[in-house]
Amino acid sequence: MSHAKRTPLYSIHHEYGAKIVEFGGWEMPVYFSGIKKEHHTVRKAAGLFDVSHMGEARVTGSHAFSWLQTMVTNDLATLEPGKAMYTLLCNERGGVVDDMLVYQLAAEDYFLVLNAANTSKDINWLQSHAKGEVSVKNVSDEYALLALQGPKAETVLQRISREDLSSIAPFRFQPHSCVNDVSCLVSRTGYTGEDGFEIYCPVTKAEELWKAVLEAGEPEGVIPCGLGARDTLRMEARLPLYGQEIDETISPLEAGLGFAVKLQKDSPFIGKEALEEEKAGGPARRLIGLKMIDKGIPRSGCTVLNEKGESIGEITTGTHSPTLAANVGMALVEIRKETGRYYVQIRRKTLEAAPVSLPFYKKS
Repeated sequence: MSHAKRTPLYSIHHEYGAKIVEFGGWEMPVYFSGIKKEHHTVRKAAGLFDVSHMGEARVTGSHAFSWLQTMVTNDLATLEPGKAMYTLLCNERGGVVDDMLVYQLAAEDYFLVLNAANTSKDINWLQSHAKGEVSVKNVSDEYALLALQGPKAETVLQRISREDLSSIAPFRFQPHSCVNDVSCLVSRTGYTGEDGFEIYCPVTKAEELWKAVLEAGEPEGVIPCGLGARDTLRMEARLPLYGQEIDETISPLEAGLGFAVKLQKDSPFIGKEALEEEKAGGPARRLIGLKMIDKGIPRSGCTVLNEKGESIGEITTGTHSPTLAANVGMALVEIRKETGRYYVQIRRKTLEAAPVSLPFYKKS
């Protein structure tokens, strides 16, 4: 694993008993006390994640807004300083280059959060398409990123924050929030389907902030969480993972992300024509939820069949859902081949599954 990168919190993870694995070119904790325990803690109280492997870019210049509008699917015109947005970068065919969050810091100043394994690809993509007065700078090495997720997140973080966190609405942020005497960008965003915050802090302050958050959360039972729980939580909430629900061959419309594609916005963007055509004719595939009737866990890549035994697609993500106590999966299937009954091939066995509506879990 020596060639993999390490986050600023790598050494501290061992103190907390982390089981480290390689993910997207990074050495990351997959769990600390166990995936199930971490998962339930986030659903009931709050858990702390190290997501410092995520990439960050800064887009500035007098044409930053008009140019970014030609690159992303969502409409940045609805942003204002202090507001964030989920959007996608598409290729000419309408496939997904990446999904990302865009934070507007000022009129022509944007902060982009990119998937870890895609950071250099995304920045090259943006830089190679740059036009006019625009600068795209990779600032990933300047930030560590902590995510405190769960219904008790605000109570816990408020103990070490100077600002009133209740004033930060979902998809809003404070660029200079004082947390444990450290100036951080704090946003009410996350990847778990729960309330929570993502805290962008200077690399040098990551360890003391990690410890301070866990200490502040001790009365609520806040614990460190790894990528394993992050994956089961995001999957239950139907949040896509790049390389599984979305990639360069899957369109946002097929992946059920049409809410982030604004075909009617003023600016043409890369992939717009392909997506307009696809919308007019209807996507060929769709993302569905499946719950296993027969015993077996549907894993990513497992073939999905109809009752005639024809392959109609595959599982993009599958797992045992701790919240539902059931084996579930998301599958990308060809609409014209669907017959209403679904089977999943798991280890040479053909097992029946029932369609269920997504997301599998919605916070009450």
